[in-house]
Amino acid sequence: MGYDGNLTPLFDLASQPGRAAPYTEFLGQDIIAVDQFDRRRLAYLFQRADEMRDLVAHAGACDLLRGYVLTCLFYEPSTRTSASFIAAMQRLGGTVIPITQGVQFSSVSKGESLPDTIRVLEQYSDVIVLRHPDVGSAQVAAEAATVPIINGGDGVGEHPTQALLDLFTIYEELGGVDGLKVAMVGDLRYGRTVHSLTRLLLQYNVSLRFVSPDTLRLPLNLMNTVIDSGINVRESDNVQDVIGDADVLYVTRIQKERFGDAAAYDEVKDAYEITPALMRQAKEKMVIMHPLPRVGEIHTSVDADPRAAYFRQVQNGMFIRMALLAAVLGKA
Repeated sequence: MGYDGNLTPLFDLASQPGRAAPYTEFLGQDIIAVDQFDRRRLAYLFQRADEMRDLVAHAGACDLLRGYVLTCLFYEPSTRTSASFIAAMQRLGGTVIPITQGVQFSSVSKGESLPDTIRVLEQYSDVIVLRHPDVGSAQVAAEAATVPIINGGDGVGEHPTQALLDLFTIYEELGGVDGLKVAMVGDLRYGRTVHSLTRLLLQYNVSLRFVSPDTLRLPLNLMNTVIDSGINVRESDNVQDVIGDADVLYVTRIQKERFGDAAAYDEVKDAYEITPALMRQAKEKMVIMHPLPRVGEIHTSVDADPRAAYFRQVQNGMFIRMALLAAVLGKA
């Protein structure tokens, strides 16, 4: 069980007197952006995710979503997110229509619009997870759909379920969020996981450190939002500036696919490398996180470090998505 900075049991926040049961608020809802989640909703979702962890550990699977169908519609390549949602649905007894490759060669190549594709697929589905290269595409899909749409990543916009599992991992690893110093390192301009997690963290009493090459700094509009929130924030281009004080080191890869100029990518691709030598300067109790895949920014020799949480982070993603699927389908 996690705790907030006031030592209030995290999961008890979901059942304080006078508050409606949060699962009724999720029923039939689209999950488009992290702004939909306040601390009460997060507490409820994390409690359900913790229960899903116990379910998988003791029973492997159940029939909670038996008879329900999830469609995974991915216009961009995905391994972790698609596999995580598929595993989550199957662990809960549901079935999946996996459209995770070749979409651009099917209906799209025939000129079909995203809203029409959604209207077709919802005839077979109870919930749809969408990944699309265009910012705002999840909202477009939600406006067309009569079943819940879950944003699996919309270009460089948001990736809400990744942010939820990231925050859940911080709770699981460190027991809370308030009072932590969180350092985000790497591609902060195009990294939608960074954008979504930053917005979630603004609900907590944290200090944020952003470390990136100048060309990959956090977008100005998001940085202004962070500054306006009043939390302590600093920028740097050197990971040495943050490694000694960070409670969470959230590392991202430099995303080659977001660069139109190969030369520009080559200039920054090896900007940061997390090594055992660097980790000797870090706190004894801290966590290293990464949304994966990595391409060298965290050396494999760091994997044995007990502070390396990125593979535990992956498993947490399945539990969060199990909880979210159950909630939007009213089976919590």
